[in-house]
Amino acid sequence: MNKYGAEFFGTFWLVLGGCGSAVLAAAFPVVGIGLLGVSLAFGLTVLTMAFAIGHISGCHLNPAVSFGLWAGGRFPTKELFPYIVAQVLGGIAAGGILYLIASGKAGFDVSAGFASNGYGAHSPGGYSLLAAFVTEVVMTMMFLVVILGATDTRAPKGFAPIAIGLCLTLIHLISIPVTNTSVNPARSTAVAVFTGDWAIGQLWLFWVAPIMGGLLGAMVYRFIGGEQK
Repeated sequence: MNKYGAEFFGTFWLVLGGCGSAVLAAAFPVVGIGLLGVSLAFGLTVLTMAFAIGHISGCHLNPAVSFGLWAGGRFPTKELFPYIVAQVLGGIAAGGILYLIASGKAGFDVSAGFASNGYGAHSPGGYSLLAAFVTEVVMTMMFLVVILGATDTRAPKGFAPIAIGLCLTLIHLISIPVTNTSVNPARSTAVAVFTGDWAIGQLWLFWVAPIMGGLLGAMVYRFIGGEQK
């Protein structure tokens, strides 16, 4: 149970830190952190949690990562479903806390997005469903390549959290304009359940595409890296 608890609280921190920065600080008057700040916040949540709980649960924090590690031969089948449940519940708990905080400001409107992921009319840049799908698949694929490579026993020791956190930062810098960046079904679900309406209707893409990307990333790393030694 300690592994599942670590995944719960780790995903809680990812959603609270990443989505919280987008909802509370991105456009704050005069000192808003903007796209760069939100991207860095997501990277920092993973970096800090990787050091905090990596030795407990592996610090997946993401169903797509769990699927990718499973496909890459790094994660047992019996723990896949419990990990995903813990991640989703941790994300939703953080979404609830964030909702309580954000709704304390006059004029708060959850229907404005609440850091939800979307495509078409709900893409920050107005990108199509196809563009959103391709973006999420490719970004998650590259995320898994970095994760699998950085945690390979042949890689330099102790630097994996830094590489993985910076990779997630870069992914957000690229893809926030397209989908508001998911690459993580738990992160998408965590805020979509509070936004409701369109966010729930489009949530399928942010499960299907990241998981596909995670599986592809495992295939790519097995091809270029071979079996872990």
